[in-house]
Amino acid sequence: MKPFKINVPQEVLNDLSIRLKQTRWTDEPENGGWDYGTNPGYLRELVRYWQTEYDWRTHEAAINQFPQFKAEIDGVTIHFIHIKGQGRNSAPLILNHGWPDSFYRFIKIIPMLTEPSDNGRSYDLVIPSIPGFGFSQQTALNSDKTAILFNKLMTEVLGYPTYFAAGGDMGTLIVKSLAVQFPANVKAIHLTDVGYPNGSEDWSTMTPAEQAFGQQVQHWFFTEGAFNMIQSTKPQTLGYALNDSPVGLASWIIEKFHAWSDHNGNPGDCFTMDELITNIMIYWVSQSINSTIRTYAENARAGFMGGLQSSQRVSVPTGVSLFPKEAQFPKEWAERMANVVSFRIMEKGGHFAAMEQPEVYARELTSYFEKI
Repeated sequence: MKPFKINVPQEVLNDLSIRLKQTRWTDEPENGGWDYGTNPGYLRELVRYWQTEYDWRTHEAAINQFPQFKAEIDGVTIHFIHIKGQGRNSAPLILNHGWPDSFYRFIKIIPMLTEPSDNGRSYDLVIPSIPGFGFSQQTALNSDKTAILFNKLMTEVLGYPTYFAAGGDMGTLIVKSLAVQFPANVKAIHLTDVGYPNGSEDWSTMTPAEQAFGQQVQHWFFTEGAFNMIQSTKPQTLGYALNDSPVGLASWIIEKFHAWSDHNGNPGDCFTMDELITNIMIYWVSQSINSTIRTYAENARAGFMGGLQSSQRVSVPTGVSLFPKEAQFPKEWAERMANVVSFRIMEKGGHFAAMEQPEVYARELTSYFEKI
């Protein structure tokens, strides 16, 4: 376990500036909006801002205010933030991001969870970069293997015999796998999604609400799931383009922030351009986009070869906060997937809730885990 600071070489930033200036723009459908994918007008404005106003060094310094470390676990180097809570009673909590975000997803809620509540409680936060993501080693692992590494991070490297875990998206798979593989260590978990039907279920045993949810998910995969299919099957083909073109990378990522966030037609309603670009920059400066999308293939292949632990029902206490721009699964589906002791429907927010609605998300975590 060694202290770590982000310090991107200036030549990387110089090269990025040149690539942005020399972008070879494609043709664009007239008045296409977001119907064909990333909105051309929005992307051009984001790239203009990125090129002329955005300052990576400012955001690099802001992230470096938090204590970061790297640790080698079973031959894999893991990058993580570790910051102890200031309360009299501070519980360890590991926060797990997904794709196409990063550990940056949780930056806003760090002070909300480390500062003591009215009853003096706070959290020792551990915020790792999934293997293959950001400043962790560019090794794509399935969620079960990642969970093994993260449990060792918590118990062996940091010395927490028991802990809480929370996450969403790919982080849900990791959190569920932690709970299934290490129930003696994981006291309770919190999720913003619980997993999705994969076609192997016996739908005759499902309630009407669960069957309707399954149909919604099937429709979603036909209309929105192309990224998942290519990343689960042929990620390397895509990786060359995304690693070479910053505008291509931005387009691939921004389209998801638009589609999965709770706004009125513009992701700027939820996030500043600085926030969106900083998340993209973490992928760009680390050249990690290829290993991140390859993680989808590792999960798909592990599932095909016999299933993942994350697909099993979780027995440890589970809290669920369902935000409106997530797939709206019914409570009985959540109960099929986990030992749900708290199920709350939120009024506003989306897939990246910790970035989009940080106060609400932090409050959901604290109120749930304090009850546990």
